[in-house]
Amino acid sequence: MKYTSLAVAAAMALAAPAFAQTDLKIGYALATDSHYGVGAAAFADVIAAGTGDEFNIEQFPSSALGGEREVIESLQLGTVEVTIVSSGTLANFVPDTGVFDIPFLFRDLNHARTVLDGPIGQEILAEFDDEGLHALAWGEQGFRHITNNRNPIETPADVAGLKIRTMENPVHLEAFQAMGAAPTPMAWPEVITSLQQGVIDGQENPLSVIVSVKLNEVQKYLTLSGHVYSPAMILVSGPFWDSLDDETKAVFEEAGKAAVAAMRAYVDNVETTGVETLKERGMIVNELSPEQKAEFQAAIKAAYETYYQTYDQSLIDSIIATK
Repeated sequence: MKYTSLAVAAAMALAAPAFAQTDLKIGYALATDSHYGVGAAAFADVIAAGTGDEFNIEQFPSSALGGEREVIESLQLGTVEVTIVSSGTLANFVPDTGVFDIPFLFRDLNHARTVLDGPIGQEILAEFDDEGLHALAWGEQGFRHITNNRNPIETPADVAGLKIRTMENPVHLEAFQAMGAAPTPMAWPEVITSLQQGVIDGQENPLSVIVSVKLNEVQKYLTLSGHVYSPAMILVSGPFWDSLDDETKAVFEEAGKAAVAAMRAYVDNVETTGVETLKERGMIVNELSPEQKAEFQAAIKAAYETYYQTYDQSLIDSIIATK
């Protein structure tokens, strides 16, 4: 009996894994075929290639772990390891992130990417380490545009009274209030139902989101306003990050870069093809001319005075001046 027991124990030891895997949960708000999804897939591929069987990687798309604020708080607690998030709630954790949401701040995608990848963007990423989080990199969503069910938008007057969902972001709220709209901050999981029920008239998001979640099914008009550039961020739990050795941290840094590259490639593609896709799906699309954009800039002039009180004007000016 003694030898039989030893044999069974030895067989069980051989059958067991050499070590226990560490769970790695990646949560995000959109579907797997979105820019978040392709970023998460690229991230996971690099982690798997660089660490072998060390992590059991599982993705939780479509807000399966809750809204963005909830997921970020879970990262702080260490119950979720990684997330890809919009800039919507980031200012609640690191206020300086809100500066990138100022309307008409960036000239184009290249300007935005240069700022985020440069000293200004990297210094703000570093601030997350004091908040129980580690920011790996700036991801991307693209320039935000307005959709609604009430009317085409060509002038600020067309926005007056529009019940429009915005992110939980004071910079966006101030801008739409200055335009005379009725901005309604709302967590993303509630948006589609609220549009269907007429609780809100419209929303604003980049083409990458508008196309991937098929907003054409609940919205009639799309205005290519490009009023705000919308970054995203690849965030890691602070407690989890602190548990990693330097070699593994280096793999995560590379994974962050891979996620950014995948997201930007997605955005570049949808910026080229997205409008035609939405037209084919039945949306009525118009694009603001430079003159019309100037009207909107004038309409939010009062909001800029508020932004200067919140963010150092020299920081805003340095972003604008970046070539």
